[in-house]
Formats: sequence, C-alpha cells, structure tokens
Amino acid sequence: MIDWISALLLLFAIFFFVGGTVGLLRFPDVYCRLHALTKADNIGLGFVVLALLLQATSWDWALKLLIVWVFVMAASATNAYLIARAAIRKDIPPWKLPEQA
Repeated sequence: MIDWISALLLLFAIFFFVGGTVGLLRFPDVYCRLHALTKADNIGLGFVVLALLLQATSWDWALKLLIVWVFVMAASATNAYLIARAAIRKDIPPWKLPEQA
C-alpha cells in the first residue's frame, strides 16, 4: 500500500513539474514565468520528498530528505529574487493587459 501511495505522490509531483514547465513556456513576462516555475517546482519537490519519506528506511534518511528540501526551497527563493532584481535593474516592465476599446 505504501508503494501505491508513493507512486500517487510522484504522479502529483509530475503534474506540478509539467505545470511549471508549461508556465515557463507560456506566460508573457519574466516575472510571471519566474513565479510559475518557482511555485510549481517547490510543490513538485515537496511531493517527491513525501513519496521518498514513505520509502525511507530510517529516521536519519527522512531528516536528510527534509533538510535537502529546505535547502532547495531557500535556494529557489534566492534565485528567484536575484533574477527578478536583475530584470528590474534592466528596466524590464511587467506585462499588462492590452487596453480594451
């Protein structure tokens, strides 16, 4: 039963990873793309970690998985901040809806 739950969690992770990739390809500006990719990847990785936690053989492996997840989330937030700051410094404007007549 644990294997089936892990497989289901991995399918959820794939859904979020694909959603983030589609957002990266389809959204109109760097800020929207950055938001979609960062959120989807963090949630997708969360599902992967949950699936692996169910398969962990000891508490130390589970703790290591959680620590890796926390470090990846911190790195993701830092990278998103740096990319957004670089875009602002280069005067890349946020996308706006076209004016409706």
